[in-house]
Amino acid sequence: MEPADGDAYFGKVMRGASNSTRVARAQALRTFAVFIELRHAAEIHRLTGRVPQCPVDEMNPPRGGQAALRIPPSAEQVARLFAGWRKDLAGCRKFGPAARNYAAARLMAELGLRVNEACSLDLADIKWELGRFGKLHVRKGKGARRSGPRERMVPLINDAGRTLRWFVEDVWGHFDDDHTRHGAPLFPSERKNADGSAGRVSDETLRAALTEVAARHLPEWPNRLTPHFLRHFCASQLYDGGMDLIAIQETLGHSWIATTMNYVHVRRTHVEDAWITGQQRSAQRLKGLRP
Repeated sequence: MEPADGDAYFGKVMRGASNSTRVARAQALRTFAVFIELRHAAEIHRLTGRVPQCPVDEMNPPRGGQAALRIPPSAEQVARLFAGWRKDLAGCRKFGPAARNYAAARLMAELGLRVNEACSLDLADIKWELGRFGKLHVRKGKGARRSGPRERMVPLINDAGRTLRWFVEDVWGHFDDDHTRHGAPLFPSERKNADGSAGRVSDETLRAALTEVAARHLPEWPNRLTPHFLRHFCASQLYDGGMDLIAIQETLGHSWIATTMNYVHVRRTHVEDAWITGQQRSAQRLKGLRP
């Protein structure tokens, strides 16, 4: 393969692919070309008379689109969203589904769960007896680089325990009456399984509910409010509350702390506040040295 082949491949074969797919293919070709050059260039030249070269050169690399910066709602906006949602529950036509959607969204904002992780939870995944607050066993966390589900235990901090107790004790019975059934979903669906038990809610149901409520109670929000914004909100609030990055990484289930850092969005005055705190700390240390 030569650069002309790279032009044809990215210009024709991969024309309709997404930017991320094109960038991944280009990186794979570059890696393979480096391997050939380092390990087999001399042998290939001796056998064929050709010098291997990378088909992706400076003129034809696909440009990856800049990932959208997800700035989450402020704490005041999220509080207003859930306060309005909570009032809606009093007069809604279907209390069970509405309360389920509310509880799932609160859990995503309090613990930073992914929406598919929330949908995959079972009642038995709540471990009330573990730790100081109880823990949630996230069995189907996202694995890095397609490595498969990555389990983690998440402490029920940030009022998550109170949210879960309210839902399990006051709402869950609207869907099913057997708390002890093996594999009973934490967030059931209105649809029934063949045996009459409640099915599992879908991620699209939770996404649609959050979008609808946000349009009603956060009309100024410029984007579609997705569960992933709540995940960013959780990380930012935990950091603002003093939790270190390693603990936030473990809570969110990230393999790399660099990923966690992309989820933390500090207040606009964070740098100034940190500088003032540092100055006060220095002044306190020097206080005893002054005559």
